[in-house]
Amino acid sequence: MSAHTSPAPGAPKRVRVHHLAEAKARGEKITMLTAYDGVTATILDAAGVDTLLVGDSIGNVMHGHTSTIPVTVDDMIPAARAVARAAKRALVIVDLPFGSYEAGPAQALETSVRIFKETGAAAVKLEGGRRSAAQIRALTDAGIPVVGHLGFTPQSENLLGGPRVQGRGDAAAEALCADAKAVEEAGAIAVVLEMVPVEVAARVTEILRIPTIGIGAGPECDGQVLVWTDMAGMTDWSPRFAKRFAELGRALQQAAVDYVADVKGGTFPDEAHSFEK
Repeated sequence: MSAHTSPAPGAPKRVRVHHLAEAKARGEKITMLTAYDGVTATILDAAGVDTLLVGDSIGNVMHGHTSTIPVTVDDMIPAARAVARAAKRALVIVDLPFGSYEAGPAQALETSVRIFKETGAAAVKLEGGRRSAAQIRALTDAGIPVVGHLGFTPQSENLLGGPRVQGRGDAAAEALCADAKAVEEAGAIAVVLEMVPVEVAARVTEILRIPTIGIGAGPECDGQVLVWTDMAGMTDWSPRFAKRFAELGRALQQAAVDYVADVKGGTFPDEAHSFEK
């Protein structure tokens, strides 16, 4: 019998897989942001974000790559471990990076088991619809929750011709709906819809029992996800669909400018910032 520890009085209730389904049933929107380190995860978790995605976008955002394709499992694990340790409430999801699941169900299971054992995350996310259904089923059968990802799938950007809206036209919309149903039937707990026409995202949301999480897919999805640096205005550029809720990049730069000025001007450290009392 495993040990059970009751949460401390007043501790936030941990978001679990079934809470996502319950939120969809209630019509309550689900929130998701990316996170790549413990400090950021602590802040976003305390803000009440429902799910934290340790995205392979770490390649673009933190590692200086121009795409997610170079990201490895070894890149993902330290970030996922830090986020999972920091999160007290949010459900932590980890991307399976390119090349770590495409070979088939056995590879996907091996990768996901390693991530689960080494990080403490609660779910994994992978791209693809019908082509990834067997992998999703294998992970689900092993007790590993899976989030799907349809529409613009960054790991396939070379095949798709770059960041382009997917699902335009009747045939493409029907194909996307079929992919969404395949993901659901394989056992996924939710599906991200990226850069999908609003009406197509609304249709997918209507036909699925599992929640849809939109990014550049309009307001009809069951939830929304953004890369946290886009949401917080950490860079000069952000995608058109990403609302900048703050301009933290400018604030951080100004703080650094002030620090440099104080140190060079001899006003820091001063008496108020000394270890001596």
